[in-house]
Amino acid sequence: MEFDSGIYWDALTSSEFLHGAFLTITLALASQVAATVLGFVLALMRTSRAFPLRALSGVYAWIFRAIPTLLWLLLIWNALPQLIPALTEDWFTPFLAGFIGLSLAEAAYMAEIIRAALLSVDPEQRLAAKALGMTPVQSMRKIVLPQVIRIAIPPTGNELITMLKFTSLTSVISLQELLTVAQQNISATFRYAEFYAAAATYYLVIVSILMVIQMRLERRYEWRTRAGRRWGLPRTRTEAPGVRAEGAG
Repeated sequence: MEFDSGIYWDALTSSEFLHGAFLTITLALASQVAATVLGFVLALMRTSRAFPLRALSGVYAWIFRAIPTLLWLLLIWNALPQLIPALTEDWFTPFLAGFIGLSLAEAAYMAEIIRAALLSVDPEQRLAAKALGMTPVQSMRKIVLPQVIRIAIPPTGNELITMLKFTSLTSVISLQELLTVAQQNISATFRYAEFYAAAATYYLVIVSILMVIQMRLERRYEWRTRAGRRWGLPRTRTEAPGVRAEGAG
């Protein structure tokens, strides 16, 4: 059986695939944003001087990193309604279950990324900010966060791309995302190559766009010298490469 380009193009431009791609992108972005916010809170707890906060954050990371994401989705969609009858109502949709499961699981990884970024900032910078009369919130917003964002963008971008692919796991809880749509069409026609190729094309396009956005963000937060040049790129061969970047502390 040869590859039928007509079936491939029909699938690529069908409303089913477009809707599946929209659900995939929406779920990935929403879950990543929620995971980043929760991960930031967990990272602050992990770097806190209070032992109970550090312990609680550590236990969270241990549990959600140890148990597979697929199992979390199944537990939330199938097991929780058995324990909480309210979750059997129509408002508890596969999208919401997928959002909760992916967000909670990803938050454990984002907490480690953000914690590493926080620890990379020299503690003396916070002391200097305090000496200048800044409150802890002002110090975090104006001194720490810009550096944390610059450091965390590359791994966070990678996590978002991984999250986009992890949305395919929600097919086990009946969410009509991109891969589920492809599998449903395959079940009806047994045209594996065409529909899988259409799904792969969507993933390639979406990931390519995300990679371009990530590169632009990295350039946006890249440290530069006072002359406007990138950090570590001397203007001439004789120029010393050790010029300090603005805001480097």
